[in-house]
Amino acid sequence: MFLAGLKFCGSIPKRTISNSLTVFRKISMAEESPLLVSTIDKIRVITLNRPKKNNAISQQMYLDITKTLNEAASDAGIMMCVVTSNGRFFSSGTDLQNSLDGDLETIIKVANQTLLEFVNAFILFPKLLVAIVNGPAMGISCTILGLFDIVYASEKATFNTPFSKLGLTAEGCSSYTFPRIMGYTKAAEMLYLNRVLTAPEAKSCGLVADVYKEDELDSIIWPRLRQVSSDFNEKSIIYSKQLVRRWDKEDLLAANKAEVERLGERWASEDVMEALIKFMNRKHRSKM
Repeated sequence: MFLAGLKFCGSIPKRTISNSLTVFRKISMAEESPLLVSTIDKIRVITLNRPKKNNAISQQMYLDITKTLNEAASDAGIMMCVVTSNGRFFSSGTDLQNSLDGDLETIIKVANQTLLEFVNAFILFPKLLVAIVNGPAMGISCTILGLFDIVYASEKATFNTPFSKLGLTAEGCSSYTFPRIMGYTKAAEMLYLNRVLTAPEAKSCGLVADVYKEDELDSIIWPRLRQVSSDFNEKSIIYSKQLVRRWDKEDLLAANKAEVERLGERWASEDVMEALIKFMNRKHRSKM
């Protein structure tokens, strides 16, 4: 939703912020960079910017997001990081059409290491981590939401983990976070049966803090986050997060490692390859 590259200074009325976001979003949508990174006050903003690809996350985007999070974590001038997207989708998940060089074993090894470090960057991020989900969140873009401190969603957002249909398994620490956030049975419906949650359902089970109309993400959420970055005590938030997260950090790292190892096995299996071929064929036919 929010455009990277825009930096505000001083106190700006909510209406001005909203109007500016509308104008600059149109500019950013035209930019070619698949990932936009900006700083607003003490907020580092990561914006997925592949609207024509439903913000599918490529190998390079995984690397760039990891790098951006790690840099923000060590930047004394940053208090929080916000992840959002341009376009209709928050993200359709991993770009399955993204190609890597090498044999299958090498490709899986590289992809798994990239995923491991990507998720670890979210687990270890010491500052406030906020997601603004403007549309459908699928796969990894849904599962990592359990690692955010606060998730705000548009009323148009949906949440989907279609792993069983593809022969894959849980990722993004969802095997650990989802049962603890929403309860075992609801998590089982999502992770095993691929149930799609609406934004209100995601709020009712605790995955989302609150749901807003699309224009309210700009007019309400962003002024609130800017106020937090300017008026709230940074150390208080960081230390409180340390106290809350200290009890499950090692468990999250272990869950991520176990999930990645299992995914590596699944990617190498014949049934997953067959499921992916069927998926890609259906996707190709739908575009004809």
